[in-house]
Amino acid sequence: MSLETILVTLDADDSDAIERLAETAVDIAQPAGAQVVVAQVFSNGEYDKARDRLQFDQDSEVSPDVVAERMVGVRKLTELLAEAGVEHQVRGRLTNGSDDGELLAALGEEHNVDLAIVGGRGRTPAGKAVFGSTAQTLMLTAGYPVTFVRTD
Repeated sequence: MSLETILVTLDADDSDAIERLAETAVDIAQPAGAQVVVAQVFSNGEYDKARDRLQFDQDSEVSPDVVAERMVGVRKLTELLAEAGVEHQVRGRLTNGSDDGELLAALGEEHNVDLAIVGGRGRTPAGKAVFGSTAQTLMLTAGYPVTFVRTD
């Protein structure tokens, strides 16, 4: 299987995991010459808060892609990808009540990704078999392989 496009998913809680996700993406994308699509999903409330923090004019039309590009975690991840010479682009999406995992799976299909990388934290001994809901939904619904990176 040749890899041309890899999806790396981020959420607001992934700030401590950026380096681990970037390292995994570079380790896979660089030798394959693949490009990376960095995806950030926002609820409507998160999107509004991010627009406020980034000081966008309330009357301006600002796409989720533009807001995602300016998020600290996304900027850090894309800087690490750029330093490694990995081509990348950023995509932001609003959930609008949709399941984040399903939205990310659809985004991957839209960009014809060959692989997705999703981060997650370790669980208690009783919950080790259960991934976070977004990661689990992405793994179960994506029509492409998903690599789970433990980020803690």
